[in-house]
Order: sequence, then structure tokens, then C-alpha cells
Amino acid sequence: MSAKCCSSSCAATVQVSARYRRVLQIALMSNAAMFAVEVIAGLRAQSVSLLADAIDFAGDAANYGLSLAVLSLAPVWRSRAALIKGLSMGAYGVFILGHATWNMITAAVPNAHTMGWVGAIALLVNVGVASLLFAYREGDANMRSVWLCSRNDAIGNVAVVAAAALVGWLNAGWPDVLVALAMGWLALAASRSVVQHARRELLTTGSESARRSFL
Repeated sequence: MSAKCCSSSCAATVQVSARYRRVLQIALMSNAAMFAVEVIAGLRAQSVSLLADAIDFAGDAANYGLSLAVLSLAPVWRSRAALIKGLSMGAYGVFILGHATWNMITAAVPNAHTMGWVGAIALLVNVGVASLLFAYREGDANMRSVWLCSRNDAIGNVAVVAAAALVGWLNAGWPDVLVALAMGWLALAASRSVVQHARRELLTTGSESARRSFL
């Protein structure tokens, strides 16, 4: 029997991998573009939630690039990549919580109009990416981490748009700060989920390797 992949199941796996790779490439380009847009808009509008979302876009772009790099590697490397991404999501959450606390102390009031339209554009981008990734949400830890990133981004964008409306209505900066705090907490929660999943996979892979060595 040939060692090459000839069965229908193998062919399906290759097809899914190729499709998943294309989805990741689209997600990578979309997130990199939105990072640039939100950094400029966040600085001009003095919005911590937009800056938080911009940093999230940058982190996600790096994560998608990492996912592309390990896509064809052994499962253990994909699990290790997921562990790195989970830890980076946690670091992002801590940074956002600290930055939001600083803005709360300084009581800065952002530009609600800029917050609103940039947040709406970001929402459309993230909903599109999340829709493409939805079919892969129950894969390994690496796929799950990618799905969680896109899902969290879409949720954060809805909150940014809502905060923009409140900032404009109340002429106060606290809605912007509250959204940033929520985004930081969501990143920490997702980080915990991905790290736990990746660690379970690494333990399982290690146990399997030890068993094969023993046999």
C-alpha cells in the first residue's frame, strides 16, 4: 500500500487544510489593515477602547501568521503555537486593563463620532472573518484559539459602537473605559481556555509518545 495520501478521508483533510489556509490568509490581511486604521483613529479620538481593539487586531494578525506557519506541522507544534497564542492573549488582557485604568484616572473624553464609525467598520471586518472561521471552531487548540480571537473581536466591536453612542450622549469618557476593561477581561478568559486546551493536548501527545517509545 502506498504511503501517500490516497483515501477519500485524506483527500478531504488536504482540501480542508487548503481552504483553512486561505481563510487564515484573508484573516491575516484584514486584521493587519484594521490595526493601522484603528491606531490612527484611536490616537486622534483619544479612545482607549479603539486603541485596545487596534492592539487586538495586531495580536490577531500575528496569531494568524503563526497559525499559517504551523498548519502543516505535527500536532505537537500546533499545540505549542496555541499555548504561545493563549499566553499572548493573556498579556494583551493585562495591558488593556492597565491602560483602561489610567484613562479612568485621567478622565479623558474621546471623540464619539470617530469611535462610532471606526468601530462599525471593524465590526463588519470581524463578523466576516468569524463567519469564515466558524466551521473550524471545534478543531484542535490552534484552530480554537483562532476562532476565539475572531469571536472576541466581534463582541468587542459591538461594545465599542455602543460606548461611542454613550460617550456622545453623556459627554463622558467612562463608557469607553468600561468597554476597554471588558475587552481586557474577555482576553484573559479566552487566554485561560486556550492555554488549558493546549496543555491537555501537549500532555496527551507526550503520553502517546512515551507509550510508543516503551512499546
